[in-house]
Amino acid sequence: MNVSRREVLVGGATVAVACVAGPAFAEDYPSRPIELVVPWGPGGGADQLARKIAQLGEPEIGKPMPVVNIPGGTGATGMAKLLSNPADGQTAAIYIADAHALLAGKSPRWTMEDIAPVAVLIQAPSFIFVAQDSPHKTWDDFAKAAKEQPGALKVATLGFGSVDDFTLSFLASKGVKVNQVPFSKPSERYVSILGGHADALYEQAGDVGSFLAGKQMRPLLVFGSERFAAFPDVPCSKEAGFDIALPQFRAIVVRGGTPPERVKKLSDALEKVAATDGYKAFLKEQFAKEDSFIGSAGAGAFVAKQLDDMKAAIKQAS
Repeated sequence: MNVSRREVLVGGATVAVACVAGPAFAEDYPSRPIELVVPWGPGGGADQLARKIAQLGEPEIGKPMPVVNIPGGTGATGMAKLLSNPADGQTAAIYIADAHALLAGKSPRWTMEDIAPVAVLIQAPSFIFVAQDSPHKTWDDFAKAAKEQPGALKVATLGFGSVDDFTLSFLASKGVKVNQVPFSKPSERYVSILGGHADALYEQAGDVGSFLAGKQMRPLLVFGSERFAAFPDVPCSKEAGFDIALPQFRAIVVRGGTPPERVKKLSDALEKVAATDGYKAFLKEQFAKEDSFIGSAGAGAFVAKQLDDMKAAIKQAS
């Protein structure tokens, strides 16, 4: 095979350019806007987080983060959208405890290996809320009614197979049996107790903050081992005799297999976002822990631990 001197020179130059340009292109992340998938409808806590991150994150990330709501299947539909995209970090998703709970059930649609946790952004306890004028003035009132008439009281939840479901199943195993009423749309779930469609609501305080401020609803019980500072008169589940606390967490994940350097770069940018006054104010509005943030170095272990706790709760309930 005859190869001219010119072809050798051109070919060599091409290889040289590729060797020099290759790493530079690899480091050029993000190369375009990062699509942020919210596996829930507009208006809920996950959506609020996504829009806050999109607002505060662009200066740190260097690219916009358009928010795309894809509700359905307790988060499964939105997660399918994430997992159908390349593992390049250009698509991320808000990942919350309720979607994560699906991995504790039978035949989950994804596994821990399919996702790469970038950062945990919110950690907050869950509550049982009632309307302000509810006849159940205390948790003891509510628990007594549930024991006397099993299944008569209706509790609005996100859906079956969620953290809400696991917690209520645990309570049922201890004699506090209620009728779970799922609402896929956050707005409908929140107002269900105001319109008489449910007797109580399982939710996080930040998601119903406006209703609490307006004296439209009040908490009866906080799930955890201690009382919550914002509601000092509200008992915690442990003191009420129920040793269960599945906190709600909200994180950002990308598809498993995304290059670690990209995961870290995105995590580092989100850490800067979490340190801003605007995000700290947002955490306070959400009744979340001030030290909620966990970067990519620890987010995977945190999420794995939450799954272990969920499986333990299911085992206790059964």
